[in-house]
Amino acid sequence: MVYDVVVLGSGPGGYVAAIRASQLGLKTAIIEKESLGGVCLNWGCIPTKALLKSAQVNEYIKHAKDFGIEAAGTPNFEAVIKRSRGVADKMSKGVQFLMKKNKIDVIMGFGKLVSKGKLEVTDKDGKKQIVEARHTIIATGGRSRQLPTMPIDGKKIIGYREAMVLPQMPKSMIVVGSGAIGVEFAYFYNSMGTKVTIVEFLPRIVPVEDEEISKELEKQYKKNGISIMTSSEVTAVDTSGNGVKAKVKTATGEVELEADVLLSAVGVSANIEGIGLEELGIKTDKGRIMVDKYGQSNVPGIYAIGDCSPGQALAHVASKEGIVCVEAIAYNEKKYHHQPEAIDYNNIPGCTYCVPEIASVGYTEKQAKDAGYDIKVGKFPLSASGKASAAGHTEGFIKVIFDAKYGEWLGTHMIGYNVTELIAETVTARKLETTYHEVLNAIHPHPTISESIKDAIEVAYGEAIHI
Repeated sequence: MVYDVVVLGSGPGGYVAAIRASQLGLKTAIIEKESLGGVCLNWGCIPTKALLKSAQVNEYIKHAKDFGIEAAGTPNFEAVIKRSRGVADKMSKGVQFLMKKNKIDVIMGFGKLVSKGKLEVTDKDGKKQIVEARHTIIATGGRSRQLPTMPIDGKKIIGYREAMVLPQMPKSMIVVGSGAIGVEFAYFYNSMGTKVTIVEFLPRIVPVEDEEISKELEKQYKKNGISIMTSSEVTAVDTSGNGVKAKVKTATGEVELEADVLLSAVGVSANIEGIGLEELGIKTDKGRIMVDKYGQSNVPGIYAIGDCSPGQALAHVASKEGIVCVEAIAYNEKKYHHQPEAIDYNNIPGCTYCVPEIASVGYTEKQAKDAGYDIKVGKFPLSASGKASAAGHTEGFIKVIFDAKYGEWLGTHMIGYNVTELIAETVTARKLETTYHEVLNAIHPHPTISESIKDAIEVAYGEAIHI
């Protein structure tokens, strides 16, 4: 059979692209080498949130007296891991249902481009078949980036995948890297009782966030007993003993850390090896497939979305890239009524699900200044929020940045209770080119954390009521 669209990879980019293609009347197949849903549903976004929820429940039990409740309990590490895997399995089965519902053919095996319109699929038994496609979307995702000083062995030096299914809770852990993966696992294991040390090469943790967010998270983590070493680099790791010994170069000299296990969380590498890119002359740069604003590579009919293309390596980015890519294909096939709107990569929300949570979008304060804006900044502490006080989570703040000349909403940066649920307001408002005036005149419900966004804007414009 010749398909209109074949998608290589079934993560949040691939399966979403396949569904949208089917909706638009394109005969569609998806090729997956392991589990439907990809890393996100099986080994990333979803199971990690299940682990973090267990950690939060454990924290509630520890502090139950603060809420006027007598409670006691200890975490069952194996049961926590089992629940996480159960949540992941349920979500993967949900994708299987969506494939059947949308009449998408699922072909299990490793897919490789052998010519512009043909893919060779090798199943787990080594059996090969050829799948023909008029349009091929590469959505092969990414994996843990490996550094030569820390080769992942899956036991003492682990990546995020192994961190989710350790057979027993380690007494101590070194986390190398403090992006979202690093700080989320640092919070989880610290909450479970593991002694955690974070080692970050750059001068501050969560380095892509606004500087004040980094300072607040470091303060909260240190308060919870997590050790943090910034401007530090792991130069060598010895796994010959019972645990690991890591030599760490710091600004003041070299130190040696010892732990049961070391988690390498130094980023993500795209899965682009062995899929036929070189044979077809598909251009790559810095390990990513180069594409235009609709996801098409330099070879017509071959597209790339998600972590294997240059945009931010986030599930929601991959999903939207998949939709834009397919709608552009359908438009050219006269099956869709207009050319899709290209993605604005400066309006992509980022969320980190540690405790306190972090959510941000748009310019940081430094970026706005560097871009030449005259800015107004408002910062509202959640210690002044009635809802945060009632919830027992008064740590953190909401920070907004506006262009002083026109009132354009340049960015929002939050750290605190449940803030990942709030960032969409800023994303939508920025998309609509809303100014501070409209937001202040949109009544926010009380008591909620969301009204703290309005409070922060009031601070920026000298109209603060609650502080």
